[in-house]
Amino acid sequence: MDAVVFGNAEFASLVWYTLKHDSPYNVVGFTVDEAYLTEGTLHGLPVTPFEQLQKIFPPSDVQLFLPIGDNRLRLTKYCAAKDLGYRFPTYVSSRSVTWPDFNIGECSMIFEASVVQPFAQIGNGVIIRGGCYISHHVTVGDFSFLAGHTVTGGGAQIGAGCFIGLGAVIRDHVKIADNSLIGAGAVVCEDTAPGGFYVGVPARRSSDASKPPQLVKRQPSD
Repeated sequence: MDAVVFGNAEFASLVWYTLKHDSPYNVVGFTVDEAYLTEGTLHGLPVTPFEQLQKIFPPSDVQLFLPIGDNRLRLTKYCAAKDLGYRFPTYVSSRSVTWPDFNIGECSMIFEASVVQPFAQIGNGVIIRGGCYISHHVTVGDFSFLAGHTVTGGGAQIGAGCFIGLGAVIRDHVKIADNSLIGAGAVVCEDTAPGGFYVGVPARRSSDASKPPQLVKRQPSD
């Protein structure tokens, strides 16, 4: 199965290597917005302007991976590519631990050494980096990003468009509201408010105005 990876920087490079050694996908190229095209090749493969992707790599021939750390941008590119007819595979590392009947949406990625316990549900467009622990009955909403070594207690709920920083801990049954940003190393013991930025142990809401913008609301056409 042929695939194209969105991006021309370190994360895209990591995903190319991961797919090459641990998936049935054959990466045939990369794509990036023309304004960010700096080199014509990466790892010996062509880097195609996204604006020309449909002509060079038609959606009938390839699937598209979106290893984009910015949740809002990942959703935007998902919508744009979906409208062009592209399909989005899901990658689950063979070096992760999952169970039968695992519930995960399209366009999601789970990296090595992560554990996803029974009854957990992972939405569309979710990225779960290495070493995360997703306990039983946890839900992770669409287009969220869990950085390495995130730990969630049983029954925790992570909304859509959330970013969970490196090594953050979310206590059991805590609800992380949509578009929340949880800082690295934070320990979240109480429910969060939508769009809030939380740091510390225990985590408290910060007034830092540099938190990322909320997700766009547009939904992709069928």
